[in-house]
Amino acid sequence: MSNDIDLKLDNRDTLHLKVCNVIREAIIKGQFKPGERLKQSDLAEKLGVSRMPIREALRKLETEGLITLVPHKGAIVKTIKHEDIKEVYALRAELEKMALLQSADTLSRADLEEISKMVDLMDEATDVNQFVERNIEFHRLLLQQCKWKRLNTFIDTLWNGLPQQTPHLITGQSETSNVEHRRILEALKREDKEAAAEILSNHILRTGETLIKNLKSDGE
Repeated sequence: MSNDIDLKLDNRDTLHLKVCNVIREAIIKGQFKPGERLKQSDLAEKLGVSRMPIREALRKLETEGLITLVPHKGAIVKTIKHEDIKEVYALRAELEKMALLQSADTLSRADLEEISKMVDLMDEATDVNQFVERNIEFHRLLLQQCKWKRLNTFIDTLWNGLPQQTPHLITGQSETSNVEHRRILEALKREDKEAAAEILSNHILRTGETLIKNLKSDGE
């Protein structure tokens, strides 16, 4: 395992989130190479945690397709394929558009105020991790009134992995995303759900395309 990666965690209050996020980001950025074995004991030492959150994080990362858990060998890093990224974002664009068209019909004034507040909080975010948390909440609030449980489950699955990490991976993503977030919000305020859903879909596709370009330029 690479020995020059700084994986120390500062805030123990969010340990259960950060363990998975830090390992995921290291994989996506290529700090852990495809085919590399991730030893629980090494990760626990580098992060300064016990093996239990490491085990939980590795199981989650396997469901995201970033690693394979092999009996008697442990976790093996998988290759991130550009076609897989394209598929995830194409599916998200269609499914979240569908969910917003349904959710928008029953979003209340209080819901819109909460969404607006989240957009403001993203503008005020002092670091990328803070923006990421608020971005996830913004998308959740948009789709909160969608009643189709299977659709919500599909979207939740697609959100795991890369979509959560794009502000870490794309320069200027936070600023660009929030401009698009405000356009979605304004469309909802004027009760134009079709426009809001189309802006959301294009927002997701634009992010996916930018991510692929960045990974290609980095040689990933």
